[in-house]
Amino acid sequence: MNTTISRKLCYALVLAYGLLLNPAFSQNNLTYQLPPESIRELLDAPTVPNVRFNSSGDKMLILSSPEYPSITHVAQPVLGIAGLRINPGTNSGTVAPTYTELTIRDVHTGADIPIKNMPEDLQAGNITWSPDEAFLAFTHTTAVGVELWLINIEEAAAKKLTDTYVNDAYGSTLEWDPQGKHILVQLIPDSRGEKPVPSQVPTGPIIQENLGGRATPSPTYQYLLSSPYDEVVMDYYLTSQLATVSPEGVITKMGEPKIFRSFSYSPDGQYTLVQTIERPYSYVKPIASFPFQSAIYDSSFKLVKTLYHSPLADNLPIGYDVTMSGPRSYGWRNDAAATLYWVEALDEGDPNKAVPKRDALYVLAAPFDATGKKLYETDLRYGGVQWGGDAYAVITEQWQKDRKIYKTLINPNTGNTIKRIMDRLSEDGYTDPGNFVLTKGENKKNVILFDKGKNPTVFTIGTGASPLGDRPFLMRWDLISGKQDTLFKSQAPYYEYPVYFNNEGTVYISREAVEEVPNYFLVDLKNRNHTAITDFSDPYPSLRGVTKQQLSYPRKDGIKLTATLYLPKGYKKEDGRLPVLIWAYPREFKTLDAAGQVKGSPYRFTTLAFRSPVFWVTRGYAILDNADMPIVGEGDQEPNDTFIQQIKDNAEAVINYVVDDLGIADRRRIGVGGHSYGAFMTANLLAHTDLFAAGLARSGAYNRTLTPFGFQSERRTYWQVPDVYYNMSPFSFADKIKTPILLTHGMDDENSGTFPIQSERLYAAIKGFGGTVRLVLLPREFHGYRARESVMHTFYEMDRWLETYVKNRK
Repeated sequence: MNTTISRKLCYALVLAYGLLLNPAFSQNNLTYQLPPESIRELLDAPTVPNVRFNSSGDKMLILSSPEYPSITHVAQPVLGIAGLRINPGTNSGTVAPTYTELTIRDVHTGADIPIKNMPEDLQAGNITWSPDEAFLAFTHTTAVGVELWLINIEEAAAKKLTDTYVNDAYGSTLEWDPQGKHILVQLIPDSRGEKPVPSQVPTGPIIQENLGGRATPSPTYQYLLSSPYDEVVMDYYLTSQLATVSPEGVITKMGEPKIFRSFSYSPDGQYTLVQTIERPYSYVKPIASFPFQSAIYDSSFKLVKTLYHSPLADNLPIGYDVTMSGPRSYGWRNDAAATLYWVEALDEGDPNKAVPKRDALYVLAAPFDATGKKLYETDLRYGGVQWGGDAYAVITEQWQKDRKIYKTLINPNTGNTIKRIMDRLSEDGYTDPGNFVLTKGENKKNVILFDKGKNPTVFTIGTGASPLGDRPFLMRWDLISGKQDTLFKSQAPYYEYPVYFNNEGTVYISREAVEEVPNYFLVDLKNRNHTAITDFSDPYPSLRGVTKQQLSYPRKDGIKLTATLYLPKGYKKEDGRLPVLIWAYPREFKTLDAAGQVKGSPYRFTTLAFRSPVFWVTRGYAILDNADMPIVGEGDQEPNDTFIQQIKDNAEAVINYVVDDLGIADRRRIGVGGHSYGAFMTANLLAHTDLFAAGLARSGAYNRTLTPFGFQSERRTYWQVPDVYYNMSPFSFADKIKTPILLTHGMDDENSGTFPIQSERLYAAIKGFGGTVRLVLLPREFHGYRARESVMHTFYEMDRWLETYVKNRK
């Protein structure tokens, strides 16, 4: 009998068995539990503030928010519609960051500016400086809606601009007019009325069809439209009235209510590029694939020109470097008054077509009564353009399949190539020159910052990956000669990252060390003097004394792997071997060289987050965080062709190193865990090895036939490589999972492919074969868990599992 057919038949039988299992198995319905005090203390620690500088560098925003809101806040109603998650009570998205504290600091004096009349129980988002930086606009989310607020910097006072609520559910929310005279914002329409109520009587069947043999592959998405009523609900919540609001609170409506995908002013403020969603809607794709119209309006919002009706993008093939045919990526030239640009595929979006050039960049200047001028044709797929004035622009091209990336310096008026300034592999961190430093141009829009001189010389800021670890830098780069001068580079024992530079002799950096929380400094580039501009305190004093070390060790095929090792406070080797928790996430590479590059820095402060395993160093475990799990597929081979063997090799390498070479780990007491794709890896390691005492798998996908049109970086379909899908699915080998595994999953997981049923079915299959398994489903939680109660309970479950099956393994 054909072995492939036999294997598929067995798999089908296992799947059927899982589906037929009695769902009424015994359960423990617990209230939320708390982990041990040492973990609880770290979870409740304040977050390190987020910092932003204005364009002139004389003001900084210090933004803080609680790490984990309460379940009361998280349990607000969530409407899943067209791939979006909306809070219908506030007409806002559910995942945008909000800040509960907002401080403005004068960088030069170090004084904080107290702001009068700020809203109570601040929930600030969409924080935006006015072009002259005299004002700061932001939204404030209340229990019943999203308000528009303004801070007058000179008066140091805040005020609510309008009683009409902002629609913060989808698309662009607000943008300042380039002259700073008003804010363009989406508002709830006055005429919206009451929420539509579904009829209890159906009007007919719901039908989907695909005619004419058109290939329409459908990746797995959550929260799609499924009925005409869903369409009505989508229109209700997403339709907005576009309006301008002056600093005095005067509202001027602009056009008719529509669903706005995006809007942006031309740099001179005379025109607005607007994209609006159109019908027909899709029941198999999220709103990002819906038809939309791109058009230009004048300052009174009179239609100037309809640019293009982008069709429903439901028939794009699966694969690398696929894109839509027709115009795409509309935008404004930031260095011109009112010049539009866009891109069109020369291969009709099909990377398999043999063509001399892939994409073309077009430009069209006001008054937009001509056809577009073709400015430049790319060799690879267009990846972006950065404007630098009349003389220079930089085009980025990329080809995902083989990780190529080009940058080319061109003349933005003629399109003539001046020089290709970069030709590298995107996964090669050692050759990354960093990102261009930008500055505000004459039109108050971001353009490339050039140094004074004959040749175009730019500045870049990069991570500085190297065999010694990440060493961030600020560099001057002559794009013609290629000469590069390092103006600043992080020095041990610190991790120093440049965050602001304006070519005036100083650079602002964020500096941290293993036991020093990130703080911000002004550095004089001539004498290297550091002047502190923040003094944030260490939120984790209980971790002082914990040993942190960056490891480098070989895989059996010679690839150098890295991991970050944490050892309990005061641990000495003579104290004996430790139980270990390995936390990892697989990543795909096309070359062995890139896979073996050193990643991360040994000098970073450990900032704890939900996905960090470092909490358990306080419980006596050695922690291996970010343990390398490279999956390499060189040449014609794809990484996933040997996924199982490679994760086994990766796991064996790190275990052998900490057990045999370092002598700190107890080989019998090693646990492994991960979130999402890391959970998928964890289940596979337990199915195919006996290396571990237990596994922790959070919000993973375990049956790849449920994601048949690709997953992660896999672009082949199930029907092309059924063996790959079968062999990579831990569900296929559920009968082999005898090592204890803890499965947790958010019940409202929105992530593509990681439906909660993935954990439910794996649990049922392992249970059916007598394995040791526990399934914890978290109400109201998404792919990443948000509520304090949910996170505390998750850590309670993880701690119990580790204590039972790893530390105290019998």
